[in-house]
Amino acid sequence: MDIAVIGSNMVDLITYTNQMPKAGETLEAPDFAIGCGGKGANQAVAAARLGAKVMMVSKVGEDLFAENTVNNLQRAGVDTRHVTVAAGTSSGVAPIFVDDQSQNRILIIKGANNHLSAADIDAAADELKACKLLVLQLEVPLPVVYYAIDFANQHGIPVILNPAPAVAGLDIDYACRCDFFMPNETELEILTGLPVVTEEDVLRAGQKLLGHGLKNLIITLGSRGSLWMQGDHCHSVAATPVKAVDTSGAGDAFIGCFAHYLVQDGDIPRAMALASAFAACSVTGRGTQRSYPDMDTFQRFLNV
Repeated sequence: MDIAVIGSNMVDLITYTNQMPKAGETLEAPDFAIGCGGKGANQAVAAARLGAKVMMVSKVGEDLFAENTVNNLQRAGVDTRHVTVAAGTSSGVAPIFVDDQSQNRILIIKGANNHLSAADIDAAADELKACKLLVLQLEVPLPVVYYAIDFANQHGIPVILNPAPAVAGLDIDYACRCDFFMPNETELEILTGLPVVTEEDVLRAGQKLLGHGLKNLIITLGSRGSLWMQGDHCHSVAATPVKAVDTSGAGDAFIGCFAHYLVQDGDIPRAMALASAFAACSVTGRGTQRSYPDMDTFQRFLNV
């Protein structure tokens, strides 16, 4: 197995609207879609679509959404042996609102994701030990994330931690035990309490995090590209210009693609450049996972 993702899955309930309603206002929206999402599942699917061998440790609810979620992961090529049901709970749900400028606003109801536990990691231990990379996010309980980092450190498995959604109380010592810490600009602002408006702001906030002892900090900046900071070293990658239709899941697309190429040869700048292109390709379609290209589609996008 190449990559293990320990994290969330969600059912995306996507409303496309020309105008966001005000308090107490009811508006008609032109379109709606149901999709499979969740930061963990998105990252797993993105990597698997590109051909990575991916397993997932996750929880689904005891409801109508669960079977569809597992089937969707399997169709994408993700190993779901350790995606299990949390009895008596709902699946995680994410209502997403996309405006006519292709910007999204998202609410999450964690549901079964809140029931992922250290016991689930222990149950998957044999398979996890064989993986080349562990990918984590923060849509499952923090103690489980910390337990997974302990597990990976114990067994010599490199770790990517995507601190999303950002939690101000994240234990920075655990973040420093990960090989890659990958926030977006909003998460960077929350974690540091510093503005991220200008390039100088981003560098200042990044240096504040690096000062705690992070090994590699990769900041995704949307249309401003991405930035890798390591000690005094900085490497930036420009965003691939496209006409965006829906930016939902673009950050997860970046991380999943980055993970795929990182385990191939460890070339960080190359992985960032390809991840930037993959994320750009994803925003040209609607939805989250449904917008992620397979390898053939991605190669055609790169060759245009």
